[in-house]
Amino acid sequence: MDQRTELSEFLRSRRARLRPEDVGLPDHGTRRRVPGLRREELAQLAGVSTAYYTRLEQGHGENVSAAVLDAIARALRLGPAERDHLGRLTKPARRRPGRATARVQQVRPALQQLLDAMEGVPAYVLGRRLDIIGWNRLGTALLGDFGAMPPEQRNIAWHVFLDPAARELYENWEGKASDVVGMLRLDAGRDPDDPKLASLIGELSVKSADFRRLWAAHGIQDKGHGTKELRHPVVGRLSLQYETLRPAGDLDQVLVAYHAEPGSTSAESLRLLASWAATEFLADAADRSAAEESVATDRGRPSEPSR
Repeated sequence: MDQRTELSEFLRSRRARLRPEDVGLPDHGTRRRVPGLRREELAQLAGVSTAYYTRLEQGHGENVSAAVLDAIARALRLGPAERDHLGRLTKPARRRPGRATARVQQVRPALQQLLDAMEGVPAYVLGRRLDIIGWNRLGTALLGDFGAMPPEQRNIAWHVFLDPAARELYENWEGKASDVVGMLRLDAGRDPDDPKLASLIGELSVKSADFRRLWAAHGIQDKGHGTKELRHPVVGRLSLQYETLRPAGDLDQVLVAYHAEPGSTSAESLRLLASWAATEFLADAADRSAAEESVATDRGRPSEPSR
C-alpha cells in the first residue's frame, strides 16, 4: 500500500463522517458539496491552520508532531485503534523486505495443548493477515473444518467473504464483515509491505463487491470482545460471547474463544455440538483405522502369478 495515499484517504473518510452539530459547530443550513466537515472547520477544531491540515490530508505526514496528531485525532473523534493507525500512517515507512514471509506462523505446542484441553469452548488462534493457525475440535465444529481447507483459504477474511456458508452462519453478516475488514486494514497499516497480505486483499477485491465497498470505507477495528449471533446447521441458533486473548511470546497471535451464558439455551446447544463433534471425530478415526488396516492387508497379500 502507498502510505501517503492511505493517510489521505483515511483522513478524508474520518472527516466525511462528522457533521457540524456532532462537534458543536453551527449549521447554517447551506448545502454541502461533499458530506462531513469542511477542511477549514476541522482545522479550526484541531487548532491548526487550514493550509497545514490540507497538506496533511494530501498525504504529507512527515514531521508532524505528536501534539498536533493528538489534536487532529480529538477533532476527528478517533477511537484508540484509529489513533494508533493514524500514528503509523504519519511515520516514515520502514521497508522490511521479506520480514512478513520469512517467519513461518505456528502455534506453540503448549498453546495447542491448551486449545485441545478446552473441550467445551470453541477456540482458534489468528496470526498475521487473520490467518487461522491453530484451533480445537469444537472450534471447527462451530465455524468450519479448518484442517480440511487449503492453506490459502484458512483465513477469517477469506471465510467471511468467499465462503458461501459464512453468510448463513452469521446472523449479522454485515457487522461481522465490517469488523473483519477493519482488522485487516489495521494489519495492513502495521505491515504495508507484506506481499501475502497484498495478495489476499487483491483476491478479495476482485472476487467480492462487498469487500470492495467496506475496504473503501477505511474502517479500523481491533480484535476485542463481544457477542455473536450464529445460525448453525446442526444445532440451530446460538448466542455466544467471545473474548480475544494475546498469548505471551508472539504479538502477532491472538486466541479467540467463544462461550455461552451458563444455563442458557445456547449453552445446552453448545454441549450438543460438542457431543456431535466427538461422535464425528470417533467415526472419522474408525474410518481411517479401517482404511489403514485394509492397506496393510493388501500389502501382506501375495501377488497373483502373471499369466
